Amino acid sequence: MPIATARTLRKRLTPQEARLWVQLRQLKSRGYHFRRQAPIGRYIVDFVCFGAKIVIEADGGQHGMPDGIAADQQRDAFLRGEGFRVLRFWNSDIDRHFDGVMQTVLDALPPPPVRPD
Repeated sequence: MPIATARTLRKRLTPQEARLWVQLRQLKSRGYHFRRQAPIGRYIVDFVCFGAKIVIEADGGQHGMPDGIAADQQRDAFLRGEGFRVLRFWNSDIDRHFDGVMQTVLDALPPPPVRPD
């Protein structure tokens, strides 16, 4: 079930998710492979780099409501327990401060993997 849901979500990215996705895909040339709308356990995360163990979430206003906050806390605790670092960005920050959002992502990434020649 999570796989089918993830496939559906990949076809319906928000404008902010689409903007992030374009930039995250470009990091592949630096050795970071991101996936979008990927299942991890019972959750589907917006973006994940399994190699770097980083999850990136683009959050709309519902995440600021009490139910959304509680759900995100549970989700983040699970993901941290699986060894992931979770980065959350408000959609408004992605819209207004995109360069800063991307710098935060770059700063959170570990050094790129060394590829043998």
